[in-house]
Amino acid sequence: MTIPRKGSRPITVDGVAYRWRIRHKPTYHQGNGWSPLTFAVQSAEGPGRVLLVSLPFLRPDAWLGERTMAVRPALVAAVIRVALQHGWDPRQAGLAVDLGVTEDDLAEMRGGSPVYAVPSARG
Repeated sequence: MTIPRKGSRPITVDGVAYRWRIRHKPTYHQGNGWSPLTFAVQSAEGPGRVLLVSLPFLRPDAWLGERTMAVRPALVAAVIRVALQHGWDPRQAGLAVDLGVTEDDLAEMRGGSPVYAVPSARG
C-alpha cells in the first residue's frame, strides 16, 4: 500500500524524509463523527510499510461541531518518532501499521494538555 503523492506533504524527521497525507474529504463515518481523524505516513524514498495514525478527535470539517485540533507538522513529527520507537520500520515491505494515539499520548507529545477547538456553526 502506498499513499498518493498528490496531496501529500513532505516532512523530515531526524534527517529522514517522509510524506504524510490527510484525506481531502471526510468519509461518511468521519463526517458523522463516528470515526476519528486519521492520517497516513510513508517514507519519501519509495514504497514500504505505511503508518496509519488515528487521533482522539474528529476532523475539523465533520458535519457535527465536536472538539477538534489542527494537525501540524510538529504533531506529525512527534507521532513518527513514537511509531519508530514502537518498532515501525518504514523501509520494510508489508501491511500498513495502525497507531492509535490517545489523549494521554497527545499531552505527552505536546508537553502539556491537548488544546481542542470547537468549530463554529456553519450558516
